[in-house]
Amino acid sequence: MDPLSLLRKAGLEAEGPPVPLHGGDMARVYRVGAYVVKTAEDPPRGLFPAEAEGLSALRAWGAPVPRVYWWGEEGLVLEYLPPGPEDWEGLGRGLAALHRGRGEAYWAGAGFLGTFPLPGRQGGDWTEFFFLRCVEPFLRATWKRLGGLGPKVEALFHRPLPTEGPSPLHGDLWHGNVHFSQRGPVLLDPSFFVGERGVDLAMMRLFGGFSETFWRAYREAYPVPEEVERALPRYQVYYLLAHVHFFGEGYLGALWKAISAS
Repeated sequence: MDPLSLLRKAGLEAEGPPVPLHGGDMARVYRVGAYVVKTAEDPPRGLFPAEAEGLSALRAWGAPVPRVYWWGEEGLVLEYLPPGPEDWEGLGRGLAALHRGRGEAYWAGAGFLGTFPLPGRQGGDWTEFFFLRCVEPFLRATWKRLGGLGPKVEALFHRPLPTEGPSPLHGDLWHGNVHFSQRGPVLLDPSFFVGERGVDLAMMRLFGGFSETFWRAYREAYPVPEEVERALPRYQVYYLLAHVHFFGEGYLGALWKAISAS
């Protein structure tokens, strides 16, 4: 659906022509006046409602996110937040505050990483929760492309992952999902669930882009235990399997490196 038609369906008035914005690999994103309109070609059912629910969940936990004006199967309408100065220190403190939050149990609704559907799950042992909810679906989807790495991935989760307590997670926190606005740092495009903060830390480390100022502020606000640091390659396996699924065997080398570091 084109952005102006989607705005009309949402009952909102367009202010000027659509201007394309960078929207990653999964969606088409436009600024239309005070709004950001996201849509996609034949999106999987539930994709945009899940994103709206994730943004609402992050907001409920105190994280800065854009306001959601409307969502449906066709797309999503958010507030437009004009770009502002980079504030890595503020981002570090804010993310540490989010991760310090504690849920009653591990929890995930049925959702997505990119356009890949992930099942809902609630409670239980963290290592089993993370493997069954996050890793195993991608492992099944990529098994024939892994060249013998599948059993090695499975073996990684025979050992327990360290636990600090159930925390609200962005779930897909690479640097492209951070926006520095005039109101300060804002989180975008979540794959929200309640789990261990190592999941977010692992994604931030995987492809870089987060400054040393960020890491210093984060660690000062919420130090990272050595056992969590050592577990980050196992969490990165999740995201690398996703990249093998979406982008191909070129990520098998990085996957092997993460397995070897685990």
